[in-house]
Amino acid sequence: MLRYRLLLSLFAAVVLARAALRRDWDALRARLGRSRANPGAHVWLHAASNGELASAKPVIEALRAARPGMKLLVTCNSESGVALAESWGLCARLAPLDLARASKRIHRRWNVTSHITMESEIWPNRLLTCPGPVLVLGGRLTEGTAKGWRLFGGLQARVLHRVAFLSAQDPDSRDRFIEAGLPKSAQGPVVDLKALYTPPEQHDAALAAEFPRASTWLAASTHEGEDETVLAAHAEARRQEPGLRLILAPRHPRRAEQIARLAAAQGLSCARRSLGETPHGADVYLADTLGEMALFYRLAGRVFIAGTLTDRGGHTPYEPAAFGDALIHGPDVRNFRVPFRLLDEAGAALKIEDATSLATALLALSDETAQQRAGAAARALLEPEASAEELVADLTQHMDASPK
Repeated sequence: MLRYRLLLSLFAAVVLARAALRRDWDALRARLGRSRANPGAHVWLHAASNGELASAKPVIEALRAARPGMKLLVTCNSESGVALAESWGLCARLAPLDLARASKRIHRRWNVTSHITMESEIWPNRLLTCPGPVLVLGGRLTEGTAKGWRLFGGLQARVLHRVAFLSAQDPDSRDRFIEAGLPKSAQGPVVDLKALYTPPEQHDAALAAEFPRASTWLAASTHEGEDETVLAAHAEARRQEPGLRLILAPRHPRRAEQIARLAAAQGLSCARRSLGETPHGADVYLADTLGEMALFYRLAGRVFIAGTLTDRGGHTPYEPAAFGDALIHGPDVRNFRVPFRLLDEAGAALKIEDATSLATALLALSDETAQQRAGAAARALLEPEASAEELVADLTQHMDASPK
């Protein structure tokens, strides 16, 4: 524990110094567990940032439905995560550092009755000082992280012994948690929370008429360095499938002007959604807006999952899978290694390396029957061991138990 305290103290000094230099006194107070507290007993739920919090939304909604009077405190490591929680009407704060005093302070000030933490956010002081049960959702423990814990001697086993319930996100993580000391009584079902994703009802009749699903493909959340590949593949594939339509949705809409220039260099005309330009007759429809990905997933029969051709680890396959899309991805899928492996094994995704192989994959899926077959296989990814309601039943049972 001494080694952990030393490393944590160095980390905390850097974080607090940065907040002080920015004169961000609210962040400074929050990092020390001194943010303004609301009265009453609270369940404390912590997620690293937007992605983890978004994946927990079905469970949060089911938990609030099961416990209408429950007060929930949500903390995140990022301001954007806090903003997302607040947009759902939740009480949210910037997460405190895992200092013993800060952890005790937040437990005391918010009268924490139980602590739910997400994925790999297993912080020793928060868990060891919690006055109530500790629960882990979507627990993730990679081989590298498991080796890192060994630097701290028996600290991991001590922390895991404090866990009343842990639902791992994949079988490998579950096995590593058990090997590291997770009690048998705390072992819950294996559920990747992202598999609980429910598509929002976003529709646009005019766009649906313009983009027939069987002849439309989507490049979802592209990063710099991927757009050239996408556009070149589209130009190549259209030589054999002239009616092919492309919706290109950049991860960062501010790059829209740059992408439009790249399209022009390929001899492709471009219409931008943010400018209200009609897609009719355009070779590329540039979806340079935020919050509309569900709409575009619904329009496309084929989806290239971006972030997989550059050093970014790839984006989620769960959302396009929920729409029954035929999936294509590059080689870098380390952020979602297990689900991509399952997709590949089921024949629900095609792996590509460059523009030529992307064009080949698009043409292989040009037949509507092939798209439907791949889409049906992709839906198999959305079959977790437990539903959100079943997870909440487990959670509430353990939340009501006395802490170990």
